[in-house]
Amino acid sequence: MLKNLIRGSVAALVVVSGLVSSAFAGGFDVNATITGLALRGVDPVSYFTNGAPQDGDFSITEVHNGATYRFVSEENRDLFKQNPEKYLPAYGGFCAFGTAMGVKVDGDPDLWKIVDGKLYLNLSESIQERWNKDIPGFVKSADENWTKIEDTDPSTL
Repeated sequence: MLKNLIRGSVAALVVVSGLVSSAFAGGFDVNATITGLALRGVDPVSYFTNGAPQDGDFSITEVHNGATYRFVSEENRDLFKQNPEKYLPAYGGFCAFGTAMGVKVDGDPDLWKIVDGKLYLNLSESIQERWNKDIPGFVKSADENWTKIEDTDPSTL
């Protein structure tokens, strides 16, 4: 009985340590939750293979750049592992329009668009409508701004 209690406690400690270290390992260049979860648990590959975001399975994950990504299948996880840059959202998953304005705000995984093979997220429907009016111009501005703000704490912008 005591042996099982100790094993359970050690297992819980390992899980909690992994979550905490993931949260602190992700830098300012990735939009992740306090536990280190990116894209709010949405599978980044699903946008490209399914044509829509799908919630990933908590048991099928991959850590990239300090953030944990979830996947709907091992096949999607393997595709991601082979070429993460193909599936990662632009600007670390921060809002594309916000990045074009020089700030880092949350990107909603349900407000997305793939442009020239790159996944872009936006904060709200009204922001996405504005972004859609000049995608090439906003992407150009966001690309320029991202080089300046990528490693900056969002709260300081």
